[in-house]
Amino acid sequence: MTTLTIYPDKDPANPDLVTSDPAEIAAALNKVGVLFERWKAGAELAANASHEDILAAYKAEVDRLSAAEGYQTIDVMRITPDNPNKQAIRTKFLDEHTHDEDEVRFFVEGSGAFYLHLGDKVYQVVCTRDDLLSVPAGTLHWFDMGPEPNFTCIRLFISPDGWVANFTGDKIASTIPAFGESVAA
Repeated sequence: MTTLTIYPDKDPANPDLVTSDPAEIAAALNKVGVLFERWKAGAELAANASHEDILAAYKAEVDRLSAAEGYQTIDVMRITPDNPNKQAIRTKFLDEHTHDEDEVRFFVEGSGAFYLHLGDKVYQVVCTRDDLLSVPAGTLHWFDMGPEPNFTCIRLFISPDGWVANFTGDKIASTIPAFGESVAA
């Protein structure tokens, strides 16, 4: 289930907000300049859908967003629990970083959590099927796909280089509950 949890960065055991209401999630994220939308595929996807099938199912939405924002490179990322490199892939995204362009992800299946470090708050956005999240360039954040990752998402980039991170060296990601963990009571 799509969920937004807003943690005080110095007191993550006491979240300020926990909601699964898509309208409330969109409103809270919009206030801090983050785009959140819900999309629906134009066709039902088979369990073994190819990357081409996935892009075709969401062509109208991807084309609309690409035209509006100038995205040039579009790909599909699929990570499953049987991936032998899942831990290395997970670790790659777990440290706080920024990008020189927006990080845009549309979840086709499964789930993963984006953590946005905005001021003295950390916004954990657990994205699931049909969620589009656009994190503005320069935003401090990290991504956690969990210990048994299982998701497919469409990624949109302006640069042909794709995903390029500028790591901050801040260890805040280790102080906030990881994806799949609950806050201690």
